[in-house]
Amino acid sequence: MRAWLYQDYRQKKKMGEKAPWSVGWLDPSGKRRSKKVGSRSQAEKLRRKKEGELAAGLCKTVTELSWSLFRKEYTEKVVVGLKSKSRTEIENGLNHFERIIKPRKLSDVNTTNLYDFLAQRRLESGRKPGSTVSDYTLKKELSVVRAALNVAIDFGYITELPRFKNVFKRIKPPEACPRPMTPEHFEAIYGATEVATMPKGFTFSASDWWRAVLTFAITTGWRKDEILGFRREDLDLNRGGILTRAEDNKGNRDDTDFLPDITINHIRQILSFDKKVFPWPHHLRTFDLEFHRIQKEAGIDLPCIVKGDHECTDSCHLYGMHDLRRAYATENCDRFPLLVLKEKMRHKDIQTTMRYVQMAEKMKKATDEVFVPGFLTREAN
Repeated sequence: MRAWLYQDYRQKKKMGEKAPWSVGWLDPSGKRRSKKVGSRSQAEKLRRKKEGELAAGLCKTVTELSWSLFRKEYTEKVVVGLKSKSRTEIENGLNHFERIIKPRKLSDVNTTNLYDFLAQRRLESGRKPGSTVSDYTLKKELSVVRAALNVAIDFGYITELPRFKNVFKRIKPPEACPRPMTPEHFEAIYGATEVATMPKGFTFSASDWWRAVLTFAITTGWRKDEILGFRREDLDLNRGGILTRAEDNKGNRDDTDFLPDITINHIRQILSFDKKVFPWPHHLRTFDLEFHRIQKEAGIDLPCIVKGDHECTDSCHLYGMHDLRRAYATENCDRFPLLVLKEKMRHKDIQTTMRYVQMAEKMKKATDEVFVPGFLTREAN
């Protein structure tokens, strides 16, 4: 298969011999393609390159598929198999992209569109009154678009991605330092659970429920969704065995572990006829509100760790449930081999586990390694 050089007759009529040169070729489907280059020498180089690609079968067929048809196929073949939360995030991200860019064809989506989306979306209102869309949201929504276009490449509808890397450089969400719950704060929060009033409607007290949840979280490292989704049928009280289901955890796989006796004793105190070990028959948002109320009673008042221009809320100064997971990694990184810790925390990539371990090592060694002038030490003695 061959490629050829030519000058557009309309431009040649206006510019004469100074008109730019183009390269034309037929793609594997027989459709005519072309690219304007500039000088004849540059066009000749491209012509030879295209002929080589055509001979080697490296030129892919680009289908002029509409964006709406691609999204329908993407949803039916890929998105439908994901978890509910992931499906919602993808739908929201693609909806915002369509609303702002209004792409007609899949091949119309280019780097310019991404910059346009970024510029317009970041000026729109955020969730908080008077705020704009955060950089976290922008990064998440652009990642959704990138994932969809990667599938379009797999389907053979486009040949390459827009330059997402350059666009992501324009997004700089503030990086907060991880904050594992300290043993002292855990003890204080555990003791303040007497103020808890939720969950309601059970034979056990709300304080017993929270003590069991806190103990379970600090001794397993499970995520909040996994804890609240933990089923009675997946608990073996006699052996202390527990099973987390693929549909309930982020790792998307079943996994087993064993509980220490102290955790089993806490669970025995709250067992009910509910299908869940830790039933929460209220709106999920009230879980965080109750957890925050317990922490305030315990006197927890942490410094805000979010950098940059940020309006603090109560949650900035309190722990989240994921900080118990960080505490689990911090306290157990010296007790378990790295691969064992990875399996217990159900990380798909060991690099994720290593970040937890490195964070723990930094915290434990920071005090010992900091430089102290010698004369200060002598004066202290």
